[in-house]
Amino acid sequence: MGTILGTKITKDNKIVFEVELDYEESLNLKGFMKNVCLFSEDAAEIKTNLSQRGTNDATKYFLIPRELRDNLTFSKDVKCQKIETGTRTIFIFAVNKVNI
Repeated sequence: MGTILGTKITKDNKIVFEVELDYEESLNLKGFMKNVCLFSEDAAEIKTNLSQRGTNDATKYFLIPRELRDNLTFSKDVKCQKIETGTRTIFIFAVNKVNI
């Protein structure tokens, strides 16, 4: 995991972050410099569960808590990324919002 070393507010009310992280973790960006999201594992407050189904529990599901289900559409493609750290496996799912 990385650490934010400093922040600076620009004239157009944007925030510039100076971030420190291990080289191996920086490789998770795969060279992309746009559409980058920062998150903190400590900010996760809602607990959920994994579900297993099928022969020998071969199929595994991430359960989406009820309070997070608004504006989800299940007919579109979902992007997923798996990040491995020394102590955690982090799955990030990107789901398009429902157009209302």
